[in-house]
Amino acid sequence: MADLRGRARTVRWWLGLAVTAVVTVVTGTGLVATSNAEAAAGCRVVYTTPSQWQGGFSGNVAVTNLGDPVNGWRLTWTFPSGQKVTQAWNATVTSSGADVTAADVGYNAAIATGATVSFGFNGTWTGANTAPSSFALNGVTCNGGTTTTTTSTTTTTTTTPPAGDAMAAVAAMEPGWNLGNSFDSTGADETSWGNPRVTEALLDNVRAQGYKSIRIPVTWGQHQGAAPSHTIEAAYLARVKEVVGWALADGFYVMINVHHDSWQWINTMPADRTGVLNRFNATWAQIATAFRDSPAKLVFESVNEPQFSNSSGDAQNAQLLDELNRSFHSIVRRSGGGNATRLLVLPTLHTSADQARVDELNTTLTALNDRNLIATVHYYGYWPFSVNVAGGTRFDATAQKDLVDAFDRVHNSFVARGIPVILGEYGLLGFDRHTGTIEQGEKLKFFEFLGYYAKTRKITTMLWDNGQHFGRTSFQWSDPELIAMIKSSWATRSGTASTDQVFSARSSAITAKTITLNLNGTSFTGLRNGGTDLVRGTDYTVQGDQLTLSAALITRLSGSRAYGVNATLSARFSQGVPWRINLITYDAPVLQNATGTTSAFSIPTAFRGDLLATMEARYADGSNAGPHNWTSFKEFDRAFAPNYTTGATALTADFFAEVNDNARVTLTFHYWSGTTVTYYVTRSGTSVTGSTA
Repeated sequence: MADLRGRARTVRWWLGLAVTAVVTVVTGTGLVATSNAEAAAGCRVVYTTPSQWQGGFSGNVAVTNLGDPVNGWRLTWTFPSGQKVTQAWNATVTSSGADVTAADVGYNAAIATGATVSFGFNGTWTGANTAPSSFALNGVTCNGGTTTTTTSTTTTTTTTPPAGDAMAAVAAMEPGWNLGNSFDSTGADETSWGNPRVTEALLDNVRAQGYKSIRIPVTWGQHQGAAPSHTIEAAYLARVKEVVGWALADGFYVMINVHHDSWQWINTMPADRTGVLNRFNATWAQIATAFRDSPAKLVFESVNEPQFSNSSGDAQNAQLLDELNRSFHSIVRRSGGGNATRLLVLPTLHTSADQARVDELNTTLTALNDRNLIATVHYYGYWPFSVNVAGGTRFDATAQKDLVDAFDRVHNSFVARGIPVILGEYGLLGFDRHTGTIEQGEKLKFFEFLGYYAKTRKITTMLWDNGQHFGRTSFQWSDPELIAMIKSSWATRSGTASTDQVFSARSSAITAKTITLNLNGTSFTGLRNGGTDLVRGTDYTVQGDQLTLSAALITRLSGSRAYGVNATLSARFSQGVPWRINLITYDAPVLQNATGTTSAFSIPTAFRGDLLATMEARYADGSNAGPHNWTSFKEFDRAFAPNYTTGATALTADFFAEVNDNARVTLTFHYWSGTTVTYYVTRSGTSVTGSTA
């Protein structure tokens, strides 16, 4: 494995130059006034070696034109230690001994006054890797000044103006939405993961929902040719440009990236550093060129959820990601046009908000010293809650603290230092299966708090939607209650409660029920059943944050007390959306004996109005059975799944794959009413038997 311990070096040339005419240079937007001069020539070079390993290194060269506009360029230098260029991008590089010439490649031939063009290369070295001491652009030595020839003219030039306020731009991107499972799919085209082709109408309707920005994840790998050019298919690139154009025309801020390439080929960088870097650079060079003249509302994101396989550990991971992010930055900036000041988004490793990952990205951002950079992380919640495992059935204090800690870390590390942050994806991981993996009320509390806290931490949010939320052709939300809560969180807080389910056992007399209101800075204003306001003091009482429903109210609304939801109440607050409370009649679920196989086993279940929250699995000795054996509570949908329509509880092949053969497993089903029911299963080879005793 190559030695990746070499660190970047930056060599700058700021030497003065005797000029034959009077020259005044003002940085920023300024003048180069030449008295009695017909032309001005001058340049500045920044030469860096982002990484170095035994016998090899990578180099970046950024050339800033300080003189009159150049159309066609040739940069020359001499390597002092006999280094050799083996491969280059965004320039044609030739060598004669130690002398090197880099020439433009057509699309980057023009360098306006004050503009910068950049290119990169891989090289070899032996003994030493000393940086060149001098460069010349079209025969003029680059030393930070200009030379002129005498005439009676005055030339006024303007350097690249500073971009706008990145923090303000990112704030204007709130809220954002992801066009997931379309261009990021790894199949033949954007429909290969089950979504229809993207239409203008879809984007129009997303915009009409109030979204200000749209992240369009793009996976490029399956649409690229072979090394060394890794040419992107023209038709695919044109299609991405078409959809980006529609979104920009709708007024969106648009963010595009390199997406699932992160685990398809970029992750092999520890073993194939040169190959991966070359492909990454080639990919971004083409994207940057294709979009260089797009409006400033188009934003580039380096790579989605970067990861590395079989690395030596955190230090190498950090170095490799730093190299990718710096290379991305250099390639885009040197491509010119709008890319010179375009907003660029850099991720942490895995887009994690852990402090170590945040610190690593901060190191990169500090070194780049570019006012138009944005940090990005993703957040899918406290993992046990996000997938409903290990008893994480509620958005409780632990789950809330996980969110607070994550958002505080990125705020304190980035936002407080003037670096804007985009939460490029957020949601719950259980949504990958279906949105019912997490109980509805607990889900709503998560999204209400996330929207609120992101706003307080000045973090722009982008909802991950792979088609499970907003219908790609119906243009309707699959969960209106969820999107109502999300939209409300953009502007204000909403009141919630300790539960959205009030259970009354049919086998018992009805009694008053009390739940705790989470006012969240609001005030409680009333309780309603449908369009009817209920009577405070008679139908319900409120003392502080305790809402008590009277036995008389529950009796009246439960009617014949059929199993299931008998009535729906609406708790109203001074702001935000109402909180739904279901009045449910239930009795303890009844399970039956069953036989089946490890690939198809279901327990006949009469749920009798109750709802399954979670399941425990233990062997006779009390040790944990099944997957995630560090906890007795198994993962909802992965290990077990209720089917209320057919009256069955399925145990999955994934569950039995990690159950000992011929060992009896005690299952404890926990229901939302608080009821628990015990059941027993024994696996014998591929056969399974289940019993209630």
